[in-house]
Amino acid sequence: MKNKRISPASENRYDAIVIGTGITGGWASKELSEGGLSTLVLERGRMVKHVEDYPTMNDDPWDYKYKGRVTREELKRQSKQARTGYTINDASKHWFVDDIDHPYNEEKRFDWIRGYHVGGKSLMWARMSFRWSDLDFEANKNDGYGVDWPIRYKDLVPWYEKVEKYVGISGKAEGLPQLPDSIFTPELPLNCVEQDLKDGVAANYDDRKVINSRAANLTDPSGREGRGPCQYRNRCIRGCPYGAYFSSNSSTLPAAERTGNTTLRPNSIVYEIIYDEQLEKATGVRVIDAETKEKLEFYADVIFCCAGAIPSASILMQSKSDRFPNGLGNDSGELGHNLMDHHFKVGASAVSDRHEEDYYKGRKPAGFFVPRFRNVDEKSKTDKFLRGYGMQGGASRTDWTSAIGEMSYGKDLKEALQKPGDWQIGVNCFGECLPYHENKMMLNYDKPDKWGLPTVTFGCEYKENEMAMRKDAQEQAIAMLKAAGFKDVQGYEDPCFPGNGIHEMGTARMGRDPKTSVLNGNNQVHTVPNVYVTDGACMASSASQNPSLTYMAITARAANHAVEQFKAGKFRSMEKAT
Repeated sequence: MKNKRISPASENRYDAIVIGTGITGGWASKELSEGGLSTLVLERGRMVKHVEDYPTMNDDPWDYKYKGRVTREELKRQSKQARTGYTINDASKHWFVDDIDHPYNEEKRFDWIRGYHVGGKSLMWARMSFRWSDLDFEANKNDGYGVDWPIRYKDLVPWYEKVEKYVGISGKAEGLPQLPDSIFTPELPLNCVEQDLKDGVAANYDDRKVINSRAANLTDPSGREGRGPCQYRNRCIRGCPYGAYFSSNSSTLPAAERTGNTTLRPNSIVYEIIYDEQLEKATGVRVIDAETKEKLEFYADVIFCCAGAIPSASILMQSKSDRFPNGLGNDSGELGHNLMDHHFKVGASAVSDRHEEDYYKGRKPAGFFVPRFRNVDEKSKTDKFLRGYGMQGGASRTDWTSAIGEMSYGKDLKEALQKPGDWQIGVNCFGECLPYHENKMMLNYDKPDKWGLPTVTFGCEYKENEMAMRKDAQEQAIAMLKAAGFKDVQGYEDPCFPGNGIHEMGTARMGRDPKTSVLNGNNQVHTVPNVYVTDGACMASSASQNPSLTYMAITARAANHAVEQFKAGKFRSMEKAT
């Protein structure tokens, strides 16, 4: 089927095109449209309207036929998505893709978790929001893995601040050089057992600290239009009707719409960026309508790839021409390589015999965080591995499910069910993955999807450095819980594969040298500067912190750069169709 060309001179032509509506796509849409650019926003999945399209937002456990569990037949369609554990639940399965309709291939196991709908994974994310520091931006240069970042922490500070003021990050200033403080709304308080861990670690260690987690859950909605405070329901993954956690749907996309400069088109699968060799610039995108399979072309002077690390790289790889036979901007050969994700599912758990009389109200959506303490300075340097890990966790009282079984019945069972269970605490460690060139994604044209597009094949694994880090992480989690006085301390390490952390990044990395990177310091493709990539694909390293806050800051920075360049006439409108 031929592409339906839309005349560049027609009313359907735009100043900018944004591909994707997740965390970065929402920010690009907001900043570009607020900068005065007419902006077309393309989403490959269905429309999701804030509040209106959150079908399970108020459901209770008893509303589900099988206590929320999906059937075996349903699970067959989401077998890879279920690797997170999230989709084995009627409350959230609708946010995750159907693996049969959206297949991929694995030379080595990769748990690629996706949400194809307006808002993307901004509706499903865990909301942990941490700044990176120069320790992270200088890591590649200092130890020789990967390429040097073309930016430093100071370059992102004003953009972190802009994003934080808009998003609302709950947390508390700690003054730690490896984890710079954000602009915070009041922190989500630690409960009594989490406070015991904080106090116990402070009394026994001088190289680490337990702090309140930092989350994009509003504790003060002042000045944030259309959003209310967190209600402590902990049903965030279902979509929040209060707009209490940050998502594209509740925040950036409505802001873009209010400008009158944005057109949102769902069910639009972008598969190629059009490159004009005479003009030496990208002039538009090729799209397949997901429902009708009609092929279309849209034109613009500025293009933002915000589809996610894998889809954005896939689009660039499919965008071939005589000038770029290996994919748009891929002179370096690095496109698709250097794939990273955090490793986790390792740590320790314990019980507390204190606070039997204490309880808590509500279900707060965040617990505690232990910032990286390995290889932070000379004193903390270890020869076991490079870089480091952080720790996330929480404490709660066991619920009524602990009474299931044959150990009690009748009067004794009824009395037990009226009392809260024991306090339990868990520590989960998140570690950095080095940027290995051989960790990659590829396109398989022999196994097309239902739209005739190539599927992705993964060849990615954790290596010796990550394995050594995991060993140390478990040992330290056990030691910290014991030092803080907890009982029945048990370490654990579950199987973990790339992708399962849902922080995939690095497939079109930033760098100083076009010979070894895809993007420059402003997130522009080195050789096609009117194309920007600001999602996880752009990352040159992974750090140990959750990356979403940095994605947002990078996107806001790049979008404002694009607006300035556009208004300065650097991306002049083409005079002819391509």
